[in-house]
Amino acid sequence: MAQALRQGVEDLSLTMKLTLAVLAMASGVYTYLGVRDLLDGTTSVTFFAAIIYSAAVSIGIYTFWSFLIRFVPQVREKRVRNALYGAMALGSLMIVAMSSWLNAAALAGSAALEQHLAEAAEDYTRNLDAAHNNVLAAQSLLPDIQLAADRFATLAEEERESGVLTGTSGSGTVVQLLSQMSTQLRALADQVAASRGEVAALYEQGGTHLAAMRRLVSSTGPVAPRGDAFAEEAVALVGVIAAMQQTSIAPAVRRAADGLERSFIAPAADGNTEDLRARQGLIVGNVAAAVAEEARALANAADTILQRPEITPERFVPLSRPEAVIVYAFDFLPSWAGAISIDLMPAVLVIILAIVQDAIRRREDPDLAEHSVTAADMIRAMQLYKRMRIDGEWYADPWERERKEQQPKQPSQAENAPAAASDQTQGTDRKERPTVESGKTERMADEPANVTPIASKTDRSPVRS
Repeated sequence: MAQALRQGVEDLSLTMKLTLAVLAMASGVYTYLGVRDLLDGTTSVTFFAAIIYSAAVSIGIYTFWSFLIRFVPQVREKRVRNALYGAMALGSLMIVAMSSWLNAAALAGSAALEQHLAEAAEDYTRNLDAAHNNVLAAQSLLPDIQLAADRFATLAEEERESGVLTGTSGSGTVVQLLSQMSTQLRALADQVAASRGEVAALYEQGGTHLAAMRRLVSSTGPVAPRGDAFAEEAVALVGVIAAMQQTSIAPAVRRAADGLERSFIAPAADGNTEDLRARQGLIVGNVAAAVAEEARALANAADTILQRPEITPERFVPLSRPEAVIVYAFDFLPSWAGAISIDLMPAVLVIILAIVQDAIRRREDPDLAEHSVTAADMIRAMQLYKRMRIDGEWYADPWERERKEQQPKQPSQAENAPAAASDQTQGTDRKERPTVESGKTERMADEPANVTPIASKTDRSPVRS
């Protein structure tokens, strides 16, 4: 398994380098598209500045992830690896700061600007409607004013014809007072009615500006020219809203109500008899009380309207693509995720390589006890190997070997020849080798005492029990 993993890492090394290069290049391209809107100056200066910045970002990203891919999987100490992971987190934050938000601006900048225009259009729509509602609320006082004027006019007519108030018909003091109050209220009602046409014209003009703004939001083409035209329409609409609030009739109604009560002058009774003059004085007092009550009612209604908050439209502020992406970040989370993933995807490769290297070490780590060989073990193994190559004079049983050594035996020339040749070839790598003289074999000088001799392949003598 370890060999297969190691071979897989080697096979994918070129693919990993190509992947890093492609991701770094893609991040550089989108960084160029995003940073281009933030630079000021001539076209050539903006172009070269954006190219240099995007190239620096691409090289930095490629180098950063190449270092981590090379070193993080090779580190074995936990403290050092945690330090490298901390460096990776810090570098990732720096990459997001210098590249990812510009990538997001390139991916979703136009859509964010269109959303900014759309939300501004909705805000201006609410402002226009609120201002219009305030003006219409003042217009709602018109029926009350007309009703009061008609009531005073009706009383004056009845007093003139039948004397319902004083008991004496004719155009006297009471009729003149009632006609005066009716005339003042009718003048106020005419003023309120006259403002209605002006308010309707202003509201229609504001609707025209809003329609133009909505067309700019939904139309196709570059966003920057549409944003400039939208700003012009917004300025015009703000003026319309301000003019509409100035045409509100509520302040005029409040002033007229105060004038009704303060400017009321009771006329002198002009009756022919003392009794008629007394009745006229009584009716004049009642009319004064009625006028004061009507004035207070109109004043309270006008105060209610004037207490409404004044509509103050916000000034339209154009945004660049990066600014719009940041302001409306939560509305474009998929674009932000894609922009950040382009820059930080190599982090996944670093983690995968670290896991694979750990698996390889667990399988074939040379520092583990079962995979280690000491110098003494190596010397002992070499001695055993040399003993295995001795030509048939070593036996597993020491008693059998002693018995063989006690039997005299004269080696022949044919037997001495291989021994002499063996002495010449192996004299340099051992201190003393066994020799065959008179049928006896001597023990090697460097043989360990605790090693059991190996039986000869040519002599299978039984082991003594």
